[in-house]
Amino acid sequence: MIVQYILSDLYRYCGNTSLKSFIKNYFFNRGFNFSFWLRIASSKSIIGKLAYPIFYYKKKKYSIDIHCNTKIGFGLYIGHGGPLVVNPTTIIGNNVNLSQFTTIGANGGKQAAIIGDNVYIGPNVCIIDHVKIGDNATIGAGSVVTKDIPENATAVGNYAKVINYNNAGQSVNRRWIIQ
Repeated sequence: MIVQYILSDLYRYCGNTSLKSFIKNYFFNRGFNFSFWLRIASSKSIIGKLAYPIFYYKKKKYSIDIHCNTKIGFGLYIGHGGPLVVNPTTIIGNNVNLSQFTTIGANGGKQAAIIGDNVYIGPNVCIIDHVKIGDNATIGAGSVVTKDIPENATAVGNYAKVINYNNAGQSVNRRWIIQ
């Protein structure tokens, strides 16, 4: 199963799952490099335990703070390699784009956001507390999300408001189809 997650992440970066693409993205794309180690460290096997120190090093090196227990679906794409902060109670769906300087948090030990499938989250976005972001949603750059965003919506602003339902989620390229 871990291999499927890694292949789905790779597909999101380059559109294929070849060994050549894996090597190229592993060495030259820090978003993919981080997600590779995140997926390995997330496994409950002995390999996950052995990989955790490398994962922890990558967290510090790339300034990407995603806990290995965070529930993340297939096809994670980290744009520009971070930095990011994601609360461990966040649930992230399939084919989600996380752009640089994104923060997904929760105050006072509450449950963090639930993010649907095929969601694009732009740069400098803050998603606060237990909000639900529907499938195929787009969150514009610099938005502060404090309320639920419906499916197929584009939301922008501080505080984020839905501006339309036209072509939301179109920035999510090379979607991994779950088999």
